This record gives sequence, structure tokens and C-alpha cells, in this order.
Amino acid sequence: MPKLYTLSAYETSAQDFFESLRENKIDLVLDVRLKNSNQLCGFTKRKDLEYLIPAITGAAYVHDLRFAPDDVLLERYLHKWCSWQEYSETYQAQMRKNKIPALFKALYGSYKNICILGTATKKRRSHSEALEELLSKKNKA
Repeated sequence: MPKLYTLSAYETSAQDFFESLRENKIDLVLDVRLKNSNQLCGFTKRKDLEYLIPAITGAAYVHDLRFAPDDVLLERYLHKWCSWQEYSETYQAQMRKNKIPALFKALYGSYKNICILGTATKKRRSHSEALEELLSKKNKA
């Protein structure tokens, strides 16, 4: 099973972003963001990363919405209608119900170092962290 890392698409420079991928020898960037195509994404728009990641680091880039939270859950968290704990637990329960750990292993288990790309900021956490935690638990089981 691959080593998992999380990285935020927000509040980072392009230099720090791509150096982090290189330093961790990432061979797959798994983008699990629901919204990754608007101007607020800056250099991390899906269309740009599809080109930049393989060109700069040699890693593959995949945007896979099966690993994203549903809109309702995400909105509850973003509007502070639920805590991080509740959000993380509900998200992980949804992922287990959808058999995401097995799907992840089947689709991406051959990679060595995977970066799960999310949307953490200084003020909020990202479901990418909850996904990494869920998948890491499965690896240890």
C-alpha cells in the first residue's frame, strides 16, 4: 500500500507546492476537491495541474470525485453548522458505506507515494485529512 500525504491547494506558493511533491517523491496527486476549476484556485485549477504536475514532477494527476464529500455535508462544515469532529466522522462513515477504502486500493494501490490534494486553510481543515486517516487505518488493519 502506498505512503499517503496530504497537501492543501490553498495558502501555498507554486514553488512550495511543487517542491513538496518532489521532496516526498510523489508519483500520484489525487485531487479530491469538489470545486477545482474556478479562479480562486489560482495555479491549482484542475486544467493547470493536469499539465503542471506531470511536466514539473513526473507524477500522475487524477481528479476523483468519488473521494469528495457530498455537497450538503461540505456546506454544513463550511458554514460552521457542524464541528470538524462531526464532519470528519460523517465523511468517513460515508466513505466506508461506499466501500472507498477497497476502491482506493484497487485503483491506486500500485503507487508508492500518493499526495491527497485538499483545501485546508489556516482557519479550516480539509476532508483530505479525514480520507488519509481513514485509509491509513485500513492499511494498519
